[in-house]
Amino acid sequence: MSSNPESSTTNPLLESHELPPFGEIRAEHVEPAVETLLSESRESIDRLAEQAAATPPTWDTFAAPLEAVNDRLTKAWSPVSHLNGTMNSPALREAYQACLEKLSEFGTWVGQHEGLFHGWQALQEGPAWETLNAAQRRTVEHALRDFRLAGVDLPVEKKVRYGEIQSRLSLLSNQFSNNVLDATQAWHKDIDSQETLAGVPESALDTLKATAEAKGVAGYRITLDFPSFFPVVSYADNRELRREVYTAFVTRASDEGPDAGKFDNAEIMEEILALRSEMAQLLGFATYADYSLATKMAESPEQVLDFLNDLARRALPQAKEEFAELATYARDELGLATLEPWDVAYASEKLREARHSISQEQLRPYFPAPQVVDGLFQVVERLYGVRFEEDTQAPRYHEDVRYFRITENGLPIAGFYLDLYAREGKRGGAWMADCRVRRQTEQGLQLPVAFLTCNFTAPVGGRPALLTHDEVTTLFHEFGHGLHHMLTQQQIADISGINGVAWDAVELPSQFMENYCWEREGLDLLAKHVDSGEPLPAELLERLQAAKNFQSAMGMMRQIEFSLFDLRLHHEVSAPSASDVQALLDEVREAVSVLPKVPFNRFQNSFGHVFAGGYAAGYYSYKWAEVLSADAWSAFEEAGIFDPETGQRFRREILEQGGARDAADLFIAFRGREPSVEPLLRHSGIRAA
Repeated sequence: MSSNPESSTTNPLLESHELPPFGEIRAEHVEPAVETLLSESRESIDRLAEQAAATPPTWDTFAAPLEAVNDRLTKAWSPVSHLNGTMNSPALREAYQACLEKLSEFGTWVGQHEGLFHGWQALQEGPAWETLNAAQRRTVEHALRDFRLAGVDLPVEKKVRYGEIQSRLSLLSNQFSNNVLDATQAWHKDIDSQETLAGVPESALDTLKATAEAKGVAGYRITLDFPSFFPVVSYADNRELRREVYTAFVTRASDEGPDAGKFDNAEIMEEILALRSEMAQLLGFATYADYSLATKMAESPEQVLDFLNDLARRALPQAKEEFAELATYARDELGLATLEPWDVAYASEKLREARHSISQEQLRPYFPAPQVVDGLFQVVERLYGVRFEEDTQAPRYHEDVRYFRITENGLPIAGFYLDLYAREGKRGGAWMADCRVRRQTEQGLQLPVAFLTCNFTAPVGGRPALLTHDEVTTLFHEFGHGLHHMLTQQQIADISGINGVAWDAVELPSQFMENYCWEREGLDLLAKHVDSGEPLPAELLERLQAAKNFQSAMGMMRQIEFSLFDLRLHHEVSAPSASDVQALLDEVREAVSVLPKVPFNRFQNSFGHVFAGGYAAGYYSYKWAEVLSADAWSAFEEAGIFDPETGQRFRREILEQGGARDAADLFIAFRGREPSVEPLLRHSGIRAA
């Protein structure tokens, strides 16, 4: 964000722009813009509700102007929210936090606005209903459902309480996220000698060295950012160092570890869980899990538990075998009599190399970031017939960020920001977020724009960044979400892109894209050696594919552990203490985890998906959607992975539809039948299939 002084009379967040004017946005613009927009939005909404009460509403007199009001606020807030996650600073954090309560109050006010609710009802029950198309009707039905989920039918005192809960929850989620970011950035370890880091690959050493240099210290600096933490616990021969780094990582934002108590999220989790439970019961749901599933494909918590337990039953025996093999190898070959949690990644990497003669590091030279991005574009071009063009003149918020337009038949249809590398002030992980949503406006069609964010190791010393194969699949995953947002053909914001899509189906397009990272035809487009330009050698590809399902049952059990913990936490415990949360996690681990456990692990204290993201009582969505994506991929296996007809059908029936129809109906329209779990088990190498 720029810090140039500028006339205080203009606020870039209040002006109309095709793309956010990142060079002009400053922290002091945020609160005044949000206050102005909220005030204007309230006036507009009251006026629309009054008109709908006086004259039977139509789409054009009621729904369309209401969408325009919402879109203006969204377009101002979306860059602020994105900067808060990618360019976090004390001033921006303060401005962002100051607006959360205001936005939450506004959201509650809208959700409980009886005049607005009656306007939507009148649209559904009045003469205009016959004139609405299927997408418009779907939008009306979603709106009425969401009003009921926001407590529009509640008596006044319960409405007030609902509003208080929502407001408090938005502040608590933000605080949870801040605590994890602060705890991640508070810890580091400086190391003088390279001998202490024996085993750590050259590429990671370069990163650790660059981190130290940036802070003006000699030697190497290890931090808890993933590109720093992960290579140390996976490759460092120094067991004590692995233990120290692992401990700092799994105790972030908790009562344990090197910063014990400093950023502790325990009380925040307790309050979040209690408030979620209270809110669900206010709205007439038995538990928060029941409330969460009201907008998902799954019909009940019991159905989800059955699904997860069935997967566990099939995968657990194999996971136990995989772990026993790892423990034996660690004992016999590495001299580790007892496999501790900080040994697992290290021993696994050694076993993978021994068994398959392959490691993530061996593959890195074949995945220079610019080539991977270019290959990704070629995959999408071949599948869907679109083109990519970089726009170097678009406003950007950091020098590493690039902006691209997607064109079809020479015309722009979408755009996206690509922000690949980890840096200070950027929260960890990878995600896709909306910048602009596709919708019909009075001025014409507004094109969709996405933010695509990863946290890969940044390029060092004039060389391109070299990605691991895992990072390549992460990029493809997030780009799948981006395509869902950008290739939509919907023109109503509420069902455009991923809007209105059942949360447990939203991972289908992202997980589907990962498959291209494992196939020769896909890899030939994106894997070229950084020095020679040679494609991935056949023997290396064979070893990569052979290693694809290395410890896959252990990996599946880990996802099932998180999913069961999340669902049961929101279904069985109404006002848990931190010790209850820990006890439940321990119980789930006892049932499904094969990995060694340590009493100080506080994974839950940094479980941002559930406590600061949209996955509460919904983490199971990853596995649920994986069933859909594996089955969708099997259609491409049958026809050819770049088969144009199958690609166009996937685009037409899944990507273009957004939330216009039920996810289950869309899947059947694409596949011609109900989804089957068998392709997932087969692709994952689960022998129980």
